[in-house]
Amino acid sequence: MGKASGFLEIERKAAAKRSVAARKNDYKEVEEPYNPVQTQEQATRCMDCGVPFCHNGCPLGNNIPEFNDAVYEKNWKLAFEILDSTNNFPEFTGRICPAPCESACVLGINKDPVAIEYIEKSIAEKAFEEGWVNTKTPKKRKEQKVAVVGSGPAGLAAAAQLNKAGYQVTVFERADQIGGLLRYGIPDFKLEKYVIDRRVTLLEKEGVIFRTGVNVGQDISTRKLQEDFDAVLLTIGSTIPRTLDVKGKDLDGVHFAMDYLTQQNKRVALEEGYEGLDLGKNHAGEKYKKDDIRATGKRVVVIGGGDTGSDCVGTANRQGAVHVTQIAYGVQPPLDRDASTPWPLYEHKLRTSTSHEEGCERLWGVNTKAFIGDEEGKLKAIQLVNVSWKFEKGKRTLIEHPETERIVEAELALLAIGFSQPQAEGLVDDLNLKLDPRGNIITEEYKTSQKGVFAAGDCKRGQSLVVWAIHEGREAARAIDLYLSGQTLLEAKEIGMIHAEFKA
Repeated sequence: MGKASGFLEIERKAAAKRSVAARKNDYKEVEEPYNPVQTQEQATRCMDCGVPFCHNGCPLGNNIPEFNDAVYEKNWKLAFEILDSTNNFPEFTGRICPAPCESACVLGINKDPVAIEYIEKSIAEKAFEEGWVNTKTPKKRKEQKVAVVGSGPAGLAAAAQLNKAGYQVTVFERADQIGGLLRYGIPDFKLEKYVIDRRVTLLEKEGVIFRTGVNVGQDISTRKLQEDFDAVLLTIGSTIPRTLDVKGKDLDGVHFAMDYLTQQNKRVALEEGYEGLDLGKNHAGEKYKKDDIRATGKRVVVIGGGDTGSDCVGTANRQGAVHVTQIAYGVQPPLDRDASTPWPLYEHKLRTSTSHEEGCERLWGVNTKAFIGDEEGKLKAIQLVNVSWKFEKGKRTLIEHPETERIVEAELALLAIGFSQPQAEGLVDDLNLKLDPRGNIITEEYKTSQKGVFAAGDCKRGQSLVVWAIHEGREAARAIDLYLSGQTLLEAKEIGMIHAEFKA
C-alpha cells in the first residue's frame, strides 16, 4: 500500500474528456490522453485490501492492488508486467470495459471507487510509449496447428495464448480486417482503430497468421479445416440480431444498430467502397451509396437502452441528426446503486455515457407498437406506448397503457436490442454442433460435441462484455493446450493457480 491515507485525501478523478463542441465534429477518442501525475494520485486511493474484491470482480483476475502500488511508486514497468500477466489487451479493456472491478472496489462501499479502468489504460499507454510491449515469440515451436475462427477479443486472446504455448496458430476472419466487433461494432470515438492495428502487428510478428476475407464453411469447408488443423476454436460471436415483430419493420429507414455502426466505422477507416464518403454531415455534391444509412438531417429514434444504443446516439449526433431519442421499455434505473445489486455485485443504476452528454432525449418505460411509412415506403413516424411491469410469483409481465399511445415523427429507427445467438447457417450446421435452447454452442470445459472443436466467447455464453470475451479466449486456449499436449503452463484465472502446471 503506497500511501495509507490516500483514499482519505484524494477524490476520484477519472479520464478527462474533450469538450462536447469539439468531439462532436470528429471521430477521435472522446477521452484526453492519460496524465501520469493524475494516474499516480488515483493509484494512491487504493487501500490494498486484505481481501481485494476488485480482483474477483474482474473476470480476468487482474492483480489490481499490486499494479496500483507499482504506479504509486512510479515503477510503471513493473505495473505493466503485473497487468500484462493476466490481461492480453489492457489497451482495449482500459477503454471499453464497463469496469466490474470498480463495482467490487471496497472503497466503493461508502466513497467513490478507485479509478481502476483509467489507471489500467494509463499503464498500457505508458508501456507502448516506452517500448515495453514487445513481441513474445515462443522459444520452441510445436508441430500442432490450431485454427481460430473469428478475430474478436476472444479469438485474439486465444491466438495470443496458443502462440505463446508454441502452437502454429491461424486466425480466420470473414471481414476485410481483423478485430470483430472491436473494429466494426465499437465507434472510433470510444476505440480508435490504430489501437487494434498495433496489437495485430505485434501478434503477426510473434508468428500468428491472419487470413481475412475467408468465410469458413463457404470459402473453406469445415472438413478441410479439420483435416488441416489439430484443433479448431470457434469464436464467432453472437451475430443474429433481435428484431421487433411489429408492423412496418421492413420499411426503408428501419435498420439494425450493428449495420449502422459497421457502415460508419468503414467510412472512418476509408475501406473500399466507402473512401469517397464524408465522415459526418452532408456536403454539397457528396455521392451516396444506394444502401447508405445516414442520420444526417433526420429525426432519429434509437430503440434499446444499452451500450450499443448509446453508440448509435453518439454516431447520429456526429452525422448531424436533427434530434435523437433513445427509448427503452424497462424502468428507469435509480441514480445510485440499487438494493437488488448490493456491493460487490455490478450495480444496477442509471449510467450516462459521453454520447448522452452530447445530446439525447432518453425515455423509459416506452414500447414500440408500429413503424409508419409514407407512400414511397420510407419511415416517417413511430407509434409508441408507455408500459409498466407487474411482478407476481416470480414472473414479470409487461403491461401497456393504451391511453398513452402517440405518434412520434422519425426518418431513422435503429434497433439496438441485442443479439439472440451465433449464426448457425454454414460452419455451425456443418459441424453438427449441439446447441442450447437459445442457440448457443454447448461446451464442456470449452469442448464442443465434436472432437477437436472448441468454442469460446459470445457464441458459447451469449452476448457479453469484452473482458469476459478475453477471459474466455484465454481459458479456451488453456483447454486446447491440455487437449493437445496433456499439460499446460498457460495461466488460469483462479487465485493461487497462476503459473502452476496442470496435467490432464
